[in-house]
Amino acid sequence: MSVRFDRHTWMIVISGLSLGLLGALLSVWGNPVNSGICVSCFIENSVGALGLHSNDRMQYLRPELIGFILGAMGSAFVFREFRSRGGSAPLPRLFAGIFLIVGCAVFIGCPIKLFLRLTAGDLTALAGVAGLAVGIWIGVRSLAAGVDPGPPKAEARGSGLLVPALFVFMLALLLVKPAFLQFSARGSAAEYAAVGIALPASLLLGVLAQRTRFCVTGSVRDLFLLGRRAPLTIGMVMFIGGAVMVNILTGRFNLAMYGQPGAHTDHLWSFLGMLLVGWISVILGGCPFRQMIKAGEGDADAGLVVLGMLLGGAIVQSWGIAAGAAGVPLAGKVAVLVGLLLCVGATLAFRTRDSS
Repeated sequence: MSVRFDRHTWMIVISGLSLGLLGALLSVWGNPVNSGICVSCFIENSVGALGLHSNDRMQYLRPELIGFILGAMGSAFVFREFRSRGGSAPLPRLFAGIFLIVGCAVFIGCPIKLFLRLTAGDLTALAGVAGLAVGIWIGVRSLAAGVDPGPPKAEARGSGLLVPALFVFMLALLLVKPAFLQFSARGSAAEYAAVGIALPASLLLGVLAQRTRFCVTGSVRDLFLLGRRAPLTIGMVMFIGGAVMVNILTGRFNLAMYGQPGAHTDHLWSFLGMLLVGWISVILGGCPFRQMIKAGEGDADAGLVVLGMLLGGAIVQSWGIAAGAAGVPLAGKVAVLVGLLLCVGATLAFRTRDSS
């Protein structure tokens, strides 16, 4: 059975293509190589700018994160889809957000950056792709076995505005640049596209993602469940195609295993880090990017995941968990294993019915 190309499917195609094109182009316009968009890296940069860690190579308040949240919020209000909701397993969601960033930091990148690296020819990303696929498969099997953190409940409108309000405050800080805000003079955080480019691009992506529910892990999940009939999977193909096209046309495609920027060759830990991210993402209903979009449209549960990710960004830098070009530190390996054990525990705790 083929995909029916209705209006919504065409919107998903546009959303996936836009993410691929802009994800690659933002590197051309100043963001780090192979990292035009990386939710986890940008979170680590942003909390560093706010003084929540001391790595002077990772401090810049990234406008892309602000654009994702505010674009989604604006779209949700315009199309009357903003709904304040939440109250489902709040503390586990906070911890899940922390460990999403742990897995990403060990791999060096979120699922979006994973595919941006791959589409630029970075063969070290293959271990991450394999890990993400296995993690998503485990997550799908967990859902089939009845694992469910619980449905959100309607809440007062104000609760859904708290996380978007935080990012409005961050936008004000970015524009005013108060003295306490820190900016790196070297390292990847010192590489950035102009705010006048990055903010409109991310606002557009926030709008498109809110309208289509596009998500990298959701695309792979639907491929497992629906095969080629899944519209989100078509969007993922367009994302990959758009990024490959930009990288080839701009001379940034470099097919190699070694010497890739923002990568390491500890393939086992790349695999396990992305396995952790894929597993958590399926249970939560979306990857780090999708959690930000949901938070923008009033989902307080996703907002707690976002707050957990911000806390995780500070932790991975302050505690020496984040990997670098030299590989994965011991603290990073231990953190991933702890995260996987917690996933096993949560799977048992939130199982609501027998798999039979």
